[in-house]
Parts: sequence; C-alpha cells; structure tokens
Amino acid sequence: MRASRLISLLLLLQSREAMTAAELARELEVSERTVYRDVLALSAAGVPIYADRGRTGGYRLLGGYRTRLTGLTRQEAEALFLAGLRGPAGDMGLADAVAAAELKVLAALPPSLRDAPARTGQRFHLDVPGWFRHAAPPSWLAELAGAVWRDRVVELRYRRGERDVVRTVQPYGLVLKSGTWYLVGRIGAAYRTYRVDRVVDVRVGDDTFDRDDGFDLGGYWREQAETFLRQMLAERVTVRLTPAGLRALRHVAHAPFAYDEAVAGAGEPDGQGRVVTRLPVESVEVAYDMLLALGPEVEVLDPPDLRARMAAAADRLAALYRDDRRSDGTNRPSPSRCGDGTAPAAGDRAGGPDDGQR
Repeated sequence: MRASRLISLLLLLQSREAMTAAELARELEVSERTVYRDVLALSAAGVPIYADRGRTGGYRLLGGYRTRLTGLTRQEAEALFLAGLRGPAGDMGLADAVAAAELKVLAALPPSLRDAPARTGQRFHLDVPGWFRHAAPPSWLAELAGAVWRDRVVELRYRRGERDVVRTVQPYGLVLKSGTWYLVGRIGAAYRTYRVDRVVDVRVGDDTFDRDDGFDLGGYWREQAETFLRQMLAERVTVRLTPAGLRALRHVAHAPFAYDEAVAGAGEPDGQGRVVTRLPVESVEVAYDMLLALGPEVEVLDPPDLRARMAAAADRLAALYRDDRRSDGTNRPSPSRCGDGTAPAAGDRAGGPDDGQR
C-alpha cells in the first residue's frame, strides 16, 4: 500500500511543477504528516526531491528528473485501454490521436501484457447514446473540440426557439450526457451551457483566453444538472402508495431526488401499509402518464383534476374487463378456457410446473 502511494506521489510531482504538502495530501487522501514521511522516504531512496519555502513554495523534483516505471499490473494496463472511449473521441475528431496513443502505450508494455487491448475489447463495449437515438455526432462538434483544446474564443450561432442568436464564447469544455453533447462556455463572468446539436454555425477566432484554473467542469456539470432537474420538477402531487407502489416508484420517478424526497416525506403507514406523500413532478400531464404505470398501487389525492383523470382512466380500464364481448361482437375467451373452448393442458397454465424449464 505504501509503495503504491510513494509511486503516486512521485508521478504527481513529475506531472506538475510543484505541489504543497496540503495539495499532495488531498490528492493522495492522506494526512499532511503522512506526506512528510513519504517525502523523507523518497529522498532517502535517492529521489532528488526538495522543498521550496514561501508563498509559492512546495515540493519539487530536481530539474529534468524522470522515473522509469515499468511495473504496470495487468489490471492497470487493461484499464488504460478501457479509458480510451474511442466512440466519443472519434466524434470530437480525435480518433487518430487515440489510436496513435494506444499504439505507443502498447509498444511500451512488456510482452506479457501485449494482449491487454484485445482482452479489454472482448469484455467491455461502451454504447453511449440512448435507445432510439441517431448516433451521428453534431455537425460542429469537432470544431468546438479543437477550440476547447486550444483555448480559442469562438462565435456561436445558436438556435434558440424559433430564432438564431449569436454569442461570443470562451469554450471551457464539452460534456456527453445520454448521447447528447453540451458545450460549457464562459461569457463575461458567467458560465453557460449550450446543446451542440443546436449550434448552427461556429467561427473559431485567433484570440485565446486565459482559463480559470479553479474551474471544475465535472463539479459545474453536476450542479447544473441538479439545478435543471429541480427547476423542471417544480410541481407536487399528493399520493397514497401501497408498499409495492412505494418500491415501484423508484423506477418511474424522473429523477433520483424526486424519489428520495417522496420517501423522506412519507407519513406513517395506515392499517393497510399505505403511506401518503408528495411527489415532485414536471406537470400534471406528465404525472398522469407516470402514475398510470403504478396501476392500483397508487391513489392520487391532490390535485383534484389529476385525481379525476386517474379515476376516469380506471373506469375505462374496468369497463374493458367487465365486457365479455369484443368490439367485433365475438365472445372473449374465458380465463380458464382456450380460444376453442377447451381446457388448457397442465403444462400450458401460467405458473405450471414446466415454467422456466423450456
């Protein structure tokens, strides 16, 4: 464990000009006292590591020092090729760069690990777009990716509703979410998010911008996604749920926080085990479609118009099963009879002894 941490510390110092003990402790998830001991151990082993004092100080490696680490495990080597994500990289115009990088890593591996890319490809495939979606990348994705890499200011023509708007943006990053690409850019002091498939035109300028080193793309995206969902699910409906309905709610609620909020706000179970709670929804229309999936496991209490719609749907459904005649005038088969009126064979009954053995 300690040997692995020492290697990680050394690689961190190789990749950055200087790091304080606090920064190293944060990256390695240890205490600063542990960092001090590890630095002493590396120095005693002959690694030219030294400390600069002062406001801009920190631990550094003597100029030009590089370690040659050849101790990759099989799991680490295979993980490198799993992290390639050729599909999204290809969408951004980086397929050749990824392929070249993989070849160089492969050439540096010992012979015993040369099969790492084949083993990884046989075992894992990442299909990013959602179902029923066209997988072609947006028209201007490659240009925007190039501007992100080079910190070039871009002029976007962007489709907003029925009209186009033009914005001059500092492109900070790209995010792929459920098959949809988003550009995160800065205008003035504010960060904005744009769907790349709504970009009509891109002009990449010659001007560069100074990136805010404190900007965290992952943290920004998580915060924006949570804010978007909470703004979208602004209405509340009051429902009474059976225990089965409460369990099934996890699968129909449109956001994890909506389910969590409903569970946290549930009252005490009644004599039948049912609980009353409030569920965040986008609209009454969306709630109607969503709650129908729970069938008799949910009862809408409020708002009244949603309760009335659910009751009307239940009446129509009950009428379908009360009527023994089809719309063409012929009789519906009895649940215990086949279409020709004969009794089903024992092995054909639902839940019979042959189920699961065919």
